[in-house]
Amino acid sequence: MERNGGQLLVECLLALGATKSFGVPGESYLAVLDALHDTGGRLDYVLCRNEGGAAFMAAAYGKLTRQPGICFVTRGPGAANASIGVHTAMQDSAPMILFVGQVGTDMKGREAFQEVDYKAVFGTMAKWAVEIDQVERVPEILSRAWTLAISGRPGPVVIALPEDMLTSLTGAAPLSGPVEIAEPAPSAPAMQRLRRMLEGAERPVILYGGCNWADGAMDAVRHFAEASDIPVVSVFRYQDQYDNASPTFCGEAGVGMVASVKELLREADVILAVNNRFGENSTDGYTLFDVPQTRQQIIHIHGSDLEIGKVYRPAFGIHAGPNAFAEALGALEPVKGGWAQWRAKGRAAYEKSFDLPDLPSPVDMGKVTALLNEILPDDVILTNGAGNFTVWPNKFFRFGPKARLLAPQSGAMGYGVPASIAAKVAHPDRTVVCFAGDGDFQMNCQELATALQHGAQPIILLLNNGIYGTIRAHQERHYPERVSGTTMVNPDFVALAKSYGFHAERIGATSDFAAAFERARASKTGALLDLDISPEALTPRQTLSQMRKAALSAKETA
Repeated sequence: MERNGGQLLVECLLALGATKSFGVPGESYLAVLDALHDTGGRLDYVLCRNEGGAAFMAAAYGKLTRQPGICFVTRGPGAANASIGVHTAMQDSAPMILFVGQVGTDMKGREAFQEVDYKAVFGTMAKWAVEIDQVERVPEILSRAWTLAISGRPGPVVIALPEDMLTSLTGAAPLSGPVEIAEPAPSAPAMQRLRRMLEGAERPVILYGGCNWADGAMDAVRHFAEASDIPVVSVFRYQDQYDNASPTFCGEAGVGMVASVKELLREADVILAVNNRFGENSTDGYTLFDVPQTRQQIIHIHGSDLEIGKVYRPAFGIHAGPNAFAEALGALEPVKGGWAQWRAKGRAAYEKSFDLPDLPSPVDMGKVTALLNEILPDDVILTNGAGNFTVWPNKFFRFGPKARLLAPQSGAMGYGVPASIAAKVAHPDRTVVCFAGDGDFQMNCQELATALQHGAQPIILLLNNGIYGTIRAHQERHYPERVSGTTMVNPDFVALAKSYGFHAERIGATSDFAAAFERARASKTGALLDLDISPEALTPRQTLSQMRKAALSAKETA
């Protein structure tokens, strides 16, 4: 049986197990769109409004499901727009495959209309960038791409699709089934050495990260940590993977890292680092540990051998996937040592971090987040993009074992809204709450149309303070009283959301939030709550005026 390259590609994706895809249509991949015409209910195409939003959705979908998020965009401008999602998926270690239309092979190298060298553009941004130049190789390349996306350190793969490769006929057979890859597992001697190193510690810490944990796998890590009374710290924006109610959980090592977490990591003598890549944010700008030889003994466990020793030279490295390692750790006898008070101190500091003063704002986000901690379901999914507002879901929400956080390691603005839509596509019956700043929201607010069209409508909490808050904070600290380019004139967000079919309200006081949120939860069309936030309440513990005053005082005494 002969089929064209577009049909072959779609049949291979179905065989691999893809059920959802995200994209913006383009004439460069019409044959794929035609093949998707017949796959509704098996492989759905979620029609997005901007390629950046589509790529964010695919990246978030991969992060949430552990299967590659599939994205289709057109050549040139479409690929450029989608690149932000590729970068985000890479820094998140989230599996994703981006398919990009390409000019026909007979036009390559002439700078034809919208032509881009995809290997050059995406070569350092993705795990692999490839262009199909023989239609018969579609199954081979898709199999390799899927395998690369989910194995080792998961991440994005980019596949360029020349138009003639999609329209050419071939007798090549599609793939026959999904790819299943067992994670590398630690050896028994390696686990015994690990145990001896922990036994010999005075102040051990478990530091974990990564988004590719299987359901329930972290339970084994928690049981070992609790039985051994070892403090546990999450890397940036992965605190959802560990039960925050555990007495061993001591907080998150990320942007705005609190002093108690820095102290835990600095004072530790043995750090069991599981599935984390030692990024800038989780090391306080690479200052918590000396590069490359650390004072602390680091035991680094990772599914990719390329991550072990990439920045810090470990005292002991174990090439193992997080889930295989968790299983082995669960079978290990717990360790005992004299660090109970040290762990308790770290936990007490974490608990104390939730104590907040009243904020100088019509809507007090400290009180709002405390309420959400009480009323949201156990399996809630929170999302956010980037900005000072992210402190609320990232530092002041307590994640249970079933709750999830979709937040970009890359610090990309505009991620939260598309991620929340992807979460509703993946789990339509779960409560999904997106935290968005007014600047962050306007990066991808057009994707509310995607949510409406596909019935994937989350609850959006829009923290509206009229400024680009993170940049304003830096501005006031370094150039006090010289505001430039950080004040916004915003639209009527309530009217905008209603035009997209959302329930929407403006909330002008903290006391009005609880009832409004219940109306939002009851809405069958999703909801947007436009929260009146004062620019003064830029951070939980320091006002904008206090930042400015401190910076002016420092300049006067310099």
